[in-house]
Amino acid sequence: MEAELAPGIAVIVAARDEADRIAATLGALAEAFPGADLVVADDASTDSTAEIARAHGARVVGGERSRGKGANVTAAAYTVLPGGGEPDPAVIMLCDGDLGDSAARLRPLVDAVADGDCDLAVAAFARRVGGGLGLAVGFSARAIERLCGFRARAPISGQRAMRPEVLRAVLPFAPGFGMETAMTVDAVRAGFRVEELELDLAHRATGRTLGGFLHRGRQLRDIVRAFASRRRAGHGG
Repeated sequence: MEAELAPGIAVIVAARDEADRIAATLGALAEAFPGADLVVADDASTDSTAEIARAHGARVVGGERSRGKGANVTAAAYTVLPGGGEPDPAVIMLCDGDLGDSAARLRPLVDAVADGDCDLAVAAFARRVGGGLGLAVGFSARAIERLCGFRARAPISGQRAMRPEVLRAVLPFAPGFGMETAMTVDAVRAGFRVEELELDLAHRATGRTLGGFLHRGRQLRDIVRAFASRRRAGHGG
């Protein structure tokens, strides 16, 4: 039987220029998690992402200047952790704004955490999406295993559910696209249980175009920086 969690759930949606998908993503999340606190971490979108998000009942965190995914989601994460003795959300979920209708299939991540199966649940896409060479994913997986021993199948997946204790332990997130790699390392090092669940999700593919290669190049750069920062901390050789 599924745990009755909402409104004890906070969902942080990372977005940049997702005006064509953010409405479907938020609608699917609202259907799957009625009453959940929906927060869009908008990284200075140049389109109507923020306006659409507000129209669909989400709080929007972000500014006019891009700070990168890690910093922007960090700012949003601090808004869902209450102060003054108020109770924490039961589960905090992170996801990307380009999931569209498939965001409704994220429930197993939340259930895995709520049922005590793990402390941090990560979605592995059941179907490969995108036309890259796998350099960023491969480097991230090797970095995670070297630094903390965890063998990740979905090392850079942005779809993650966690207990509030985990969120506090992994904040602030690593800059840019290094946040997921560093998050896994930090969670494992802190003694939390991490599991990956295969889900039928879909997102915007970055093909073998100039823009796609530039995006993956930025990903790899940020992951390398996250690896270097965690290695300098004296762990993982």
